[in-house]
Amino acid sequence: MAGMSPFFRRRSEPRARLVTLVRKPGCHLCDDAQAVVEKVCGDLGVPWEPKDITEDRELHDRYWEQIPVVLIDGEQHTFWRVNEERLRRALTE
Repeated sequence: MAGMSPFFRRRSEPRARLVTLVRKPGCHLCDDAQAVVEKVCGDLGVPWEPKDITEDRELHDRYWEQIPVVLIDGEQHTFWRVNEERLRRALTE
């Protein structure tokens, strides 16, 4: 029985993560942020999604002053400038 526990531990990680990039059209910082998100998520095999802040009232009200905003599993990770190493650490810890 003890031989099975590593199998279960291994299966439970890495945790399923989802990165959301809250952005708006024509935003250079957003483009920079998206390049970092695409690279890190691509390297780690983590899914990500863009959200257009101009099409989502709730996101607009919450994050308009901060875009681009990166969320991990719905929790704010960072805004304005995305640090590649910090994002990579947050997704692998």
